[in-house]
Amino acid sequence: MVTVIAPAKLTVSLRMTGLRDDGYHLIDAEMVTLDFGDELEITQGTGVEFGGPAWSDDLLSTSDNLVTRALTLCGREAHVRVTKHIPAGAGLGGGSADAGAVLRWAEFDDEIAAASIGADVAFCLVGGRARVTGVGELIEPLPFEQRTYTLLTPPFGCSTPAVYAAWDAMGGPQGEYGNDLEPAALQVAPQLSTWRDELAAATGQHPCLAGSGSTWFVEGAFPGPGRLVASTVPVF
Repeated sequence: MVTVIAPAKLTVSLRMTGLRDDGYHLIDAEMVTLDFGDELEITQGTGVEFGGPAWSDDLLSTSDNLVTRALTLCGREAHVRVTKHIPAGAGLGGGSADAGAVLRWAEFDDEIAAASIGADVAFCLVGGRARVTGVGELIEPLPFEQRTYTLLTPPFGCSTPAVYAAWDAMGGPQGEYGNDLEPAALQVAPQLSTWRDELAAATGQHPCLAGSGSTWFVEGAFPGPGRLVASTVPVF
């Protein structure tokens, strides 16, 4: 058995820069790897199992999950058990982190191919701190900076396709606080504002939305109920 860690990713800033002819959005983002994540146990056999504190029975394990896609992409066969610590739909790259971990285990390093199975998979394959452009396949490593963030994840996730569709329907607004998807996420899930305001009141800062949501974050350590304090880590 091989155990592989799949660290969460945080999108520190996200600007939308265009739309490809095939409908995929072009981005210009800064992403960092955090010091918590999922754990993958890889053994001989086939199939993928999920469990752990961030997994629930309503999150069905399907044959089209990103772990299965990653195994297919790298041409490997294995049984993978995923212990989930990254909440689903939180904007922290849970599925992409798992896929990136599988690709690292397989010593697969084609970032463009990695992005073909999920926009964040290329970054989660490389990790560290990077500028991410294109549709997520262009990774420009940046110097590592030790940072600490406080995260607050609501007990619900945000649908990335729904948020992108809302952003398009709204005419492509620019986010005031560094994330262009924030206005669209608030339209899709207005209850996000309650959690934003809770974190703001506890920290005295204006929280930023992680990716398409649902996690809010501020820089600095502000431990407290429901909050997770996480630090950045270098490349794998």
